[in-house]
Amino acid sequence: MTTPHDGLTYRPLTDADTPAVLGLLTASLAGGPTGTRTAEFFDWKHRLNPFGASPGLVAEAGDGRLAGVRLFLRWEWRTGGRPVPAVRPVDTATHPDFQGRGIFRDLTLRLLEEVSPGAELVFNTPNGNSLPGYLKMGWRELGRVPVAVRVARPGAFALGARAALARRASGPARPVHCGLESAAAWFAGPRTGLGELLRERAGAEAADTRLAVRRTPAFLQWRYGDAPGLDYRVLTCHRGGELAGLAVGRPRRRGPLTEFTLSDVIVRPGDRGSAARLLKEAARAGCDHVAGHLATGTEAAAAALRSGYLTAPRTGMVLAARTPSGPLPEGRSAADWRFALGDLEVF
Repeated sequence: MTTPHDGLTYRPLTDADTPAVLGLLTASLAGGPTGTRTAEFFDWKHRLNPFGASPGLVAEAGDGRLAGVRLFLRWEWRTGGRPVPAVRPVDTATHPDFQGRGIFRDLTLRLLEEVSPGAELVFNTPNGNSLPGYLKMGWRELGRVPVAVRVARPGAFALGARAALARRASGPARPVHCGLESAAAWFAGPRTGLGELLRERAGAEAADTRLAVRRTPAFLQWRYGDAPGLDYRVLTCHRGGELAGLAVGRPRRRGPLTEFTLSDVIVRPGDRGSAARLLKEAARAGCDHVAGHLATGTEAAAAALRSGYLTAPRTGMVLAARTPSGPLPEGRSAADWRFALGDLEVF
């Protein structure tokens, strides 16, 4: 259904729009998490998502050009075993010829109205430039999702950190070498014990009222095994021949530094020893440092300090949220979530 407004037509995004949308996003937001915006990555993110295809709107000019685009990524949190359908605003861009006409706001408010019947929550992690606009549209800033860091190579880390603080080059970019098994290969294999591990976790977390994603083999396959261009790697540990824990992360460049971004740590309930083993192994991935979010109350958080991880000050993503129909109730905060960094880091 199309809606004319201010010389523009607002209509649902279609498959045929993908090339033009990728071009507009690239011009506005550069290459995204993989460095290049491809149809393969777009399809994985917006059409193959196990929580459902992303609703999207475009603003089309009279000459057929896309003046703007807005997509909401579907997500599903759970609290105490109850599903909470949600959406996350992502991939928004306005063509330079049409900026200053309120297209971002129009697309956002129209899409909120569209998803309102099926979603309970709208959340995202806006940067400092976009946060004020979201606050004006009813979002509430809920706090930061902190990041814990383990230095793996002190000399290289110190040099890179000084170069980053001074905003100067630290020499030629070093390639990121990582000998860990790729997530694509691991999830394509037998994955022996994964289903049992995840069932134990789900049982232990059923009483936790914080919002969290229920990890299932299908979800993890999509999120890490099938993610095109992101180079996820897998670490595992075993006890008595059984899978006791799984961690997933990806080596990447972070300015002058190389980082192993630790996206997920999953161990059997109460098994801090396996969590510690995985956290220590992540530091041997070949990068200057490891960075991840270790949610309060988890085995990984309990093992963090003795595994060499410290929460970095003034870092982490700002969490903001609302409901599709209006602001969140007072008193809600980032502490109401049990995040893994993989819930947030590439979207």
